[in-house]
Amino acid sequence: MEFYSVLLKPSVEKDFRGLPKAILSRVFSAIENLGEEPFPSKAAKLEGMDRTFRIRIGDYRIIYEVEKTKKVITILYVRHRREVYRRF
Repeated sequence: MEFYSVLLKPSVEKDFRGLPKAILSRVFSAIENLGEEPFPSKAAKLEGMDRTFRIRIGDYRIIYEVEKTKKVITILYVRHRREVYRRF
């Protein structure tokens, strides 16, 4: 099994501050698991984006990008569903 490095965009730390505590623990758990399984069954590829995926955590979304050749996952956003898709 190959492991991926998980990186956070600097703005994601700000996203964390706005999350409810119950959601935050679920988000951290999902992000930790991405290093071992970058394409979990609950992840969905975003339309029109080659390497970008999302994971649903209640009403919140983790948006991340996978670079298979470098074995790197970059967390782009962790926000409420009504806010996160405005970026795309």
